[in-house]
Amino acid sequence: MIIDTIKNAEKYYCVHPLFAKAFEYIRSVDLSTLEDGKYEIDGNNLRAIVTNKIGMTAAESSAKFECHDQHIDIQLCMKGVEKLGWKPREACIEQKGDYNPDKDVAYYNDAPDMYFELKDGQFAIFYPEDVHAPMIGQDLIKKMVIKVKL
Repeated sequence: MIIDTIKNAEKYYCVHPLFAKAFEYIRSVDLSTLEDGKYEIDGNNLRAIVTNKIGMTAAESSAKFECHDQHIDIQLCMKGVEKLGWKPREACIEQKGDYNPDKDVAYYNDAPDMYFELKDGQFAIFYPEDVHAPMIGQDLIKKMVIKVKL
């Protein structure tokens, strides 16, 4: 997992061949006017999902404690304060159901080991080994998740 600000995004271009394109997309759009929806950036390799909704409780988010096998998530807080839970996948004990290859998601019954907050312009990068519980908060949270194909 990586946590940083969009100002430092260039430091991570070398981590994955598609990160430069993902962060350049973020810089190329007006985040304040971007509407909810799905945006294709580079076919199946890169796509963005924008949501703008009231956060949920930690318990509600942890009920869908998730990770992915085929994608890396770049989760950018565009507006508000988003709290996220995290735990390494190797420490998770109880998978909830089977992995869904169509949606590229596996859920766990485990609880996060830690929580952290993202504010405007901050992002977290979650790899397949990072189980995460997003969208925790009491107020409106506008965020973008960029799905980066492995």
